[in-house]
Amino acid sequence: MASQNGEPFFLPAEKAQSLANYPHARIIQQSAKTIFVSGTSSRRGDNTVAGCTTDADGTHHLDISLQTEAVLQNIGAIIDGATNGACGLQNVVNATVFLTDMKDYAGMNTEWNKNSLLIPAVGLGTMD
Repeated sequence: MASQNGEPFFLPAEKAQSLANYPHARIIQQSAKTIFVSGTSSRRGDNTVAGCTTDADGTHHLDISLQTEAVLQNIGAIIDGATNGACGLQNVVNATVFLTDMKDYAGMNTEWNKNSLLIPAVGLGTMD
């Protein structure tokens, strides 16, 4: 079924399947314009980081749920600004998420799934 973010393509059942609920590819109509968004974090305009608190001794505490929420808001703002409000998160075709610790996957995924505008597609990797 085609949608604003393309027609999903799934490999046949006898091929390797995704570990999460997302298509292997999306087929985009040729008339669509493409915006690539990258390098987005939970950093705010005042240079603080959403989901990061720092103790008096300098120890940082990270909340992946708050970070994910802020990243999605930032990506939505980028798309909205780049398209003069014509597009938003509902138009995202593909996303790759880099986590520094796979223990954060559940928290990230829970927050991701709260956003009904996003397709259930996320590539995931860890950064060394």
